[in-house]
Amino acid sequence: MKPLQDLKIVSVEQFGAAPYCTMLLAELGATVIKIENAAIGGDPARKTGPYYLGENDSEYFQSFNSSKKSVALDLRSEEGRKALEGLIARSDVVMNNLRGDLPAKMGLDYPSLSKLKPSIVCVHISAYGRDNERKARPGYDYLMQAESGLMDLTGEPNGPPSRIGAPSMIDQTTGLTAAVGLLAAVLQARSTGKGCDVDVSLFEAALHQLGYVARWYLNEGHVSERQQRSAHFSVAPVQTFPTADGWVFIMCMTDKFWGELVTALGQPELARDERFATAASRQKNRDTITEIVDVEMKKRPSAYWLDKLGSLLPIAPVLDLASALDNPFLKSTEMVRNVPHPAMAGMRVLANPIKINGKRLEQKACSPLGADNAEFLGGSASERERARK
Repeated sequence: MKPLQDLKIVSVEQFGAAPYCTMLLAELGATVIKIENAAIGGDPARKTGPYYLGENDSEYFQSFNSSKKSVALDLRSEEGRKALEGLIARSDVVMNNLRGDLPAKMGLDYPSLSKLKPSIVCVHISAYGRDNERKARPGYDYLMQAESGLMDLTGEPNGPPSRIGAPSMIDQTTGLTAAVGLLAAVLQARSTGKGCDVDVSLFEAALHQLGYVARWYLNEGHVSERQQRSAHFSVAPVQTFPTADGWVFIMCMTDKFWGELVTALGQPELARDERFATAASRQKNRDTITEIVDVEMKKRPSAYWLDKLGSLLPIAPVLDLASALDNPFLKSTEMVRNVPHPAMAGMRVLANPIKINGKRLEQKACSPLGADNAEFLGGSASERERARK
């Protein structure tokens, strides 16, 4: 039995943030009923290429929608609205990632739905929130990276601002944040019988990722800047180093690790050198450290250094995408697995990173558009058809 097996979620969602949130919960056992707009062919992610899985489905779509059920409705029609309300009345949570001004207009917030079910939890993911002057503005992941300062902190010091390389990182971070808020609100609702509204915005989730550099500025007026070699802002050496055939990332977060590094490089006296004896002095003399370590690291290939240093200090190879996903370690940990799809029997996917009792969670492909209408809507075929139109 999966831990969320008794949780039912109705989600009016598309693209990234809310789908990522509900996918994680579905893989943990929740029944997630994905509400798709039948009039436009469902979630636009189904038509997002370049790799398609038959008609009205794609690898992009499946990356955010594993293990969900699909119900196709037209929420502008009376029949579609009634069908949605019927689903909500039998569920614990209703989620959406609509523009911030739309949930109240569409009756998807707690003041509207509490009349239908007092314990319902209403989760809203929007671009900028529902209670401010930007509530009617649309927004996407990359815009949030731009305005939050994340792009300005990413890349080499003399290069242009850059987005985080991985796609949809803010969407996924927002989805994770929403999942925590959702589960907390469900616990409260089950204890008190009263639900609530839960709000998470892309912008605020992105801003929250600034972490300590935000606190340094807010309290000390310190403006953190991009660092050479993707280095840590305040600890050295924590950065990339070139080898004879590539790059590695080394993290000497403590005096011990620094001592291990210079000993392995054949220069143990550097641990006692006053220029490098403390964390503060190493940070001050980081450029000198870089020059010294570079000379030695370039003498040997990455595999040599990973073998020599791997049990002594934190070190990892800097891999390209193909090497990262072909890494034999992923096979030994079962982080890549096959999930059958009607259009691709051997569809390879990344496993959910959560394990329960040491076991990976089961994953399934999301249902085709509207495939689960009969199961969840009931009524006659003609009634279900009217709800789709």
